[in-house]
Amino acid sequence: MVFDFKFPDVGEGITEGTIVKWKVKAGDSVKADEPIAEIETDKAIVDIPTPKAGVILKINHREGETIKVGETLAVIGEKGEKAGETKEKKEGREDEHYTGSVVGFLEEAKDEFKPGRSSKKESESSEKRIRATPKIRMLAKELNVELKNIVPTGHGGRISEEDIRKSVKKAAKREYHGKVTRRELKGVRKTIAKNLVEAHLATVPVTTMHDADVTGLWEAREKEKISAEKKGVKLTFLPYIIKAATEALKKHPEINSTLEGDEIVLKNYYHIGFAVDTDDGLIVPVVKDADKKSLMELAKELAELGEKARARKLGIDEIKGGSFSITNLGSVGVKYFTPVINYPESAILGLGSIGNMPVASENDIKIRKILPLSLTFDHRVIDGAQASRFMLDLIKNLESIK
Repeated sequence: MVFDFKFPDVGEGITEGTIVKWKVKAGDSVKADEPIAEIETDKAIVDIPTPKAGVILKINHREGETIKVGETLAVIGEKGEKAGETKEKKEGREDEHYTGSVVGFLEEAKDEFKPGRSSKKESESSEKRIRATPKIRMLAKELNVELKNIVPTGHGGRISEEDIRKSVKKAAKREYHGKVTRRELKGVRKTIAKNLVEAHLATVPVTTMHDADVTGLWEAREKEKISAEKKGVKLTFLPYIIKAATEALKKHPEINSTLEGDEIVLKNYYHIGFAVDTDDGLIVPVVKDADKKSLMELAKELAELGEKARARKLGIDEIKGGSFSITNLGSVGVKYFTPVINYPESAILGLGSIGNMPVASENDIKIRKILPLSLTFDHRVIDGAQASRFMLDLIKNLESIK
């Protein structure tokens, strides 16, 4: 029996994904729960397993295309069955709807298009179906025209040569300042943009900045990183800072909270997110129960999650559930900045670049290692005095490390 396998809801509010790689092709036999595709969501790259055994009769989307939850990924059935009636493409016929993919042809829509009027079905599917012949597609490529931006006027909702030529003329009339490069906002970058706007509109952010004398921490890490390397662990400053921060969060629960409606939810767990710079943008893995882990356990987990983030192999459970986040711009020479809250959390700690600074004592001046710290907090939940007391306890914890 023919079965339309639809892109499932993978959770975390995900509504669409981009097909990174097909692991099967039309004609292949598959077992139940066998992964058939890798799909990149705004959270991670996930394997999509088929819920049913059978033969792949048809694949409905190319690699690189975006698919929405509920749309058919592939058609599965028994050997000898057909996915449905399709119209064969005839070369050179401009009035044919070309829907060819690397594995075959998609079905032609049966609703009729009339210029100036479109059915609801046609409107809903216009984003994923571009009706144009190979000749028109080649012309668009030569003239650098994006077919998805063209309003079709040809028969059956197809893009005509005149549509392409008009688009070029219209573009030429626009004011010209110089060459530009356009890049589609998609994937992680699109999600980052959406989340930043949400954080900006949903919170009242204030940033406070402090210095911590981490000379002792610097020396302690220099001693311990040698033994860590022998165990195959790269020991950075972040595990120390996470340990110090979780202890301070226990004394100041408002910093480790979320505002839900008219309630401030104080979290009694310490799941610490840390920003990782990847080729696709910032991704924030979460270290669960950071307060219960040793320095070396934290170092090892941070390294593993960082590698998975850069490879886009994080699982959904590894990027959700955070209660407080830390972001580091010290690695690129920044001292103080205003980090954006990882909404719906209530605060985020920014780490600057550790540097040598003269510090005056009672009798002389000494050169010390100073770590710049920036804390952005939601003023609806946290007052400035509360934020400052948290920072002072954090600094005390850092400066006590010897």
